[in-house]
Formats: sequence, structure tokens, C-alpha cells
Amino acid sequence: MSQITIALTKGRIEEDTVKLLTQAGFDMSFMADKGRSLIFESPDSRFRFLLVKGPDVTTYVRHGVADLGIVGKDILFEHPTGYLELLDLNFGLCKFSLASVPSYDPHDHKRKRIATKYPTVATDYFNQKGEDVEIISIQGSVEISPVLGLADAIVDIVETGHTLSANGLLVFEDICRVSARLIANQASLKNNPDIMPFVARIESLVGRREVAFK
Repeated sequence: MSQITIALTKGRIEEDTVKLLTQAGFDMSFMADKGRSLIFESPDSRFRFLLVKGPDVTTYVRHGVADLGIVGKDILFEHPTGYLELLDLNFGLCKFSLASVPSYDPHDHKRKRIATKYPTVATDYFNQKGEDVEIISIQGSVEISPVLGLADAIVDIVETGHTLSANGLLVFEDICRVSARLIANQASLKNNPDIMPFVARIESLVGRREVAFK
């Protein structure tokens, strides 16, 4: 049996992945007491898990260090090449939204400044609307940008909307849904015969998982 290496986004996606694999019949108890470790191997050596930041999941998969990766679609929008997207796992649900202060007018056709951590998503969104905007890349708390006058509005991930409200922002338009995805290294799919049966086992849960995770 060939070992399968899976790169996981640390945090909520990691936790939901452990739940999913447990539902699929895999013993994930070895992940219960992680401490500061970032690499985990199942007792039977069937799986190895790498806990990394979201953008790095695609890097590890692209270079073949990981056979599979589980990462948010938000990351895939910004890093669209070097892997195969296999499944929508239907957890880690959130959305991209356009948000700003209450006085913002989305129908004002002056050239706007848009702050975001997702320049590809923001650019594509405004291109589809036929609007010429200036994209300002922000790595930290993008919510304060309209409040401080750096930008007219933001494009960001919204889950509950609490952070936006706390900073005096409103959602003006929802852009698209985001969820966790299973991605694969193409060479690994070809060379490791155990990957596709594993993927099929996960896929069989897709229809039932939404109920199971409530």
C-alpha cells in the first residue's frame, strides 16, 4: 500500500477534515493531541498529513511534496494552476463580498479604489461589471481601509459578517460562494493507485456531509 501525503490548511479546514475522514471510517485519533507538530503520520503509515497555511497547500501539491491538498476555494482563485481540483467538500463555507461604509455608492462610476487580500478575485469581479478600478493589495485587516479613507470599498471573505459590522461596514453585493476543495498532484494520481479509491470514498459522503456537520 502506498502512503498518501495530504496538505491541510491549519485551523477550521483541518478540524472539519478530521471530522470528514472519521465519518469516512478512518481512525483519526492520532491527530487529537497535536501540540506544535506540523507533520503527522497515521499509525499504519497509510497517511501523512502536513499542516500548513492556505496558500502553501497549493505549493506543496504543485511540487509533488503532497499528493493531495485540502484548501479553501478563495486560495485557488488566487493560485489557479499546478494542480487538479477534484471535489467540492462543502465545508468551510463562506462567500466573497463587496463591502464598504454606508455612504458608499456602488452605482457611482467614478474610478474607485478597492482594498483586498484577493486581487485576482476583485479584478475579475470588476472586469465582469465593466468597471475600471484601482486594486490596493492589503495583507492584514482590510476592513479598516474604507474607514480610514485608503479605499472606497473592499472585496473580502465574509462568514458571519460580525467583523464588518464591528467596523461599521455593510455588504453591498455577494460575489460568489467559497468552500473547501480537494486538490491533487497530477503525477501522484497517475503513480499512486491508492489515491482514487480514497477520493471515491470521500466523494461518497458529499451528499450526506451537510447534515452530518450541523
